[in-house]
Amino acid sequence: MTSDYTRQLDLLDPSKVKTPLTIIGAGSVGSFTALSLAKMGIQDITVYDGDTVEEHNIPNQFYRMEDIGRPKVAALLDIVYEFTGVEIKPVNELYKDQELKGIVISAVDSMKARKLIWRRLKGIPGVDLYIDARMGAEVGKLYSICPIQDVKLYQQSLHAAKEALHEPCTRRTIVYTVLGISAYICGHVTKFLAGESIKKELTIDFKLGMIVPQ
Repeated sequence: MTSDYTRQLDLLDPSKVKTPLTIIGAGSVGSFTALSLAKMGIQDITVYDGDTVEEHNIPNQFYRMEDIGRPKVAALLDIVYEFTGVEIKPVNELYKDQELKGIVISAVDSMKARKLIWRRLKGIPGVDLYIDARMGAEVGKLYSICPIQDVKLYQQSLHAAKEALHEPCTRRTIVYTVLGISAYICGHVTKFLAGESIKKELTIDFKLGMIVPQ
């Protein structure tokens, strides 16, 4: 049995989506985004992550208690298929320098990892849309750019790790921020596939309930 996407067809028709999509990072934002995109009917989803599920991941990542100790991508493969019938392509390793194409979503949690991804994407054809999701406590930030056209804009955002805001370990993430960021990512993917314009830089403050002007 296949899913009936009738109620979203004017927004996104899954049968017309031919663009491959890669998510780098299967933690909080990555796991919920993978599920959401699969529920939207997107079939060609690859997910990179070399970590295993730990107990402290359960409150803010899309995993079950029974997944503790399993590779995140293996658990996510099972969960997404159970919920949607879509088989993601799991890569049980950290992203290094593998070829990327189509739409790429960065859901990593360090500037070092972002810089590594950017070295692979910068100025190279093949990736049509690059979305970099960043999060701290109740604030989310998205960069949604073309790796060829928007080099200067994105390059300026790659500050040194020591310049980043370091939240206490008890104030780094909470699930409603994760869900909100995932929703904006999926919205940007939908608009891009429909040929609509999207904001290249977006900051969402969930505590104040507002989008912060850039």
